[in-house]
Amino acid sequence: MARDIWFETVAIAQQRAKKRLPKSVYSALIAASERGITVADNVDAFGELGFAPHVIGAIEKRDLATTVMRQEISLPVMISPTGVQAVHPDGEVAVARAAAARGTAMGLSSFASKPIEEVIAANPKLFFQVYWLGGRDAIAARIERARAAGAVGIIVTTDWSFSHGRDWGSPKIPEQMDLKTIVKLMPEGLTRPSWMLQWGKTFRPPNLRVPNQGAAGEAGPPFFNAYGEWMGTPPPTWEDIAWLAELWGGPLMLKGVMRVDDAKRAVDAGVSAISVSNHGGNNLDGTPASIRALPAIAASVGDQVEVLLDGGIRRGSDVVKALALGARAVMIGRAYLWGLAAEGQPGVENVLDIMRSGIDSALMGLGKASIHDLGAGDVLTPPGFTRALGVPATDAV
Repeated sequence: MARDIWFETVAIAQQRAKKRLPKSVYSALIAASERGITVADNVDAFGELGFAPHVIGAIEKRDLATTVMRQEISLPVMISPTGVQAVHPDGEVAVARAAAARGTAMGLSSFASKPIEEVIAANPKLFFQVYWLGGRDAIAARIERARAAGAVGIIVTTDWSFSHGRDWGSPKIPEQMDLKTIVKLMPEGLTRPSWMLQWGKTFRPPNLRVPNQGAAGEAGPPFFNAYGEWMGTPPPTWEDIAWLAELWGGPLMLKGVMRVDDAKRAVDAGVSAISVSNHGGNNLDGTPASIRALPAIAASVGDQVEVLLDGGIRRGSDVVKALALGARAVMIGRAYLWGLAAEGQPGVENVLDIMRSGIDSALMGLGKASIHDLGAGDVLTPPGFTRALGVPATDAV
């Protein structure tokens, strides 16, 4: 009898990923920093929000489609860029295929394990994500490679603070998968034979290089070499962001905005979208959940740029709450990585189906014909829920 690979919630996808992956690999997906305050708040904050449903007025068919940075997507959920998806041999290509099959766009990390040319062949609705790494000349070279490959937009992430140390311990990630490393990690890998088998079928170990940090056709530097260069590069200025927006000349998103004043500066720098995000809790621990910061930012700049939310999305109802509070769409990270780890491309498709079903169900309960009809009145927001960062106290939401 064929194994049933379907799962009904993201929580079950996470459980399967935990059972399938070696402990250190799964720990890398959990990530977070220090005490994990922010990563927990990202998820828990959605539970503080309620709905105000109608008993009559449900619409027979509901519209979930929207556009993000000029790209039409069939549901308001995009793939957030995450680095080195070596939890599955097909990595980012499997994710790209899944996103394309479900009619949505994908962000591809510059620290991805697959080259942009290979990933974009699987999904042309691709936004290439860059970190401020190596200075303007190096960044310009990566931008031009993305342009030549056919990227439809750029995502720039500048909110990394290189937080180190986790109270539950950090996984030991090898610098390269040479024979010595493979032998050392073999005992851990043998505890997850199905994971080992899928890699064995490829006749190669997980790739810990980052091909998008080099020239097209090159293997790219090892992850930690690129990471070290990133740490050694002076942080960007707002003038650098304006330069990057002008250099690209197309849709550009600034990811990691948590303050109203930063959102306004981003608008002035010429970005076309911002993502309200705290780097999935992998950054400055103690930063509030991104959903708490969303309403003030959306109210401030939502009529000037597209506002998205990234962080803590685990179900379709979370997406609806974010849209009601001002987001145009959301980006998911851990949720699809767990799906990828559990079942490869079908697992990512499964996660997107869970999101679609949950969005549709919430719209039905709220009596809405379209995601574009959602508003703050559809959500019960308790007193003190929001965090209006970067505004005078008299203007706080």
